[in-house]
Amino acid sequence: MKRFHVHVSVDDLEANIRFYSAVFGARPTVHKSDYAKWMMEDPRVNFAISQRGSKAGVNHLGFQVDSDEELASLRKQVADAEIAAQDQPGATCCYARSDKYWITDPQGVAWETYHTLGEAEIYGAVTKPAEQAGACCSPKPEGVDLVQRKTAPEKCC
Repeated sequence: MKRFHVHVSVDDLEANIRFYSAVFGARPTVHKSDYAKWMMEDPRVNFAISQRGSKAGVNHLGFQVDSDEELASLRKQVADAEIAAQDQPGATCCYARSDKYWITDPQGVAWETYHTLGEAEIYGAVTKPAEQAGACCSPKPEGVDLVQRKTAPEKCC
């Protein structure tokens, strides 16, 4: 089963923890000096915030999945649609170890799809040479393919 994921960069972590704890009616399930996460069931969402020097606002969106099979199925959908993706198997990021891939929508919003393998003691680390191409929790994938851009509407309304 998929869980929607939202990661927001914030300027003041403690003020945002107070705010989102009130909004969600619960304290974070993970609270570090630079990061907090709420794993909620209703709605089924993984909502994370971090204070790590990024511009404040939505950092990325995504889906957290429960199995390797579900991750492979969603990755196949992306490949079949010829959307450029950056694979990151065995990544250590956001205090977790995960297999993941990143895509970017036509507006430039990063989307992360991942299967969490376990916890990690550090926020992010390069554990494999291939991970050096993208930053933890702030990917810079190449973006969508030109075919998708051509089919997007040029104007709204």
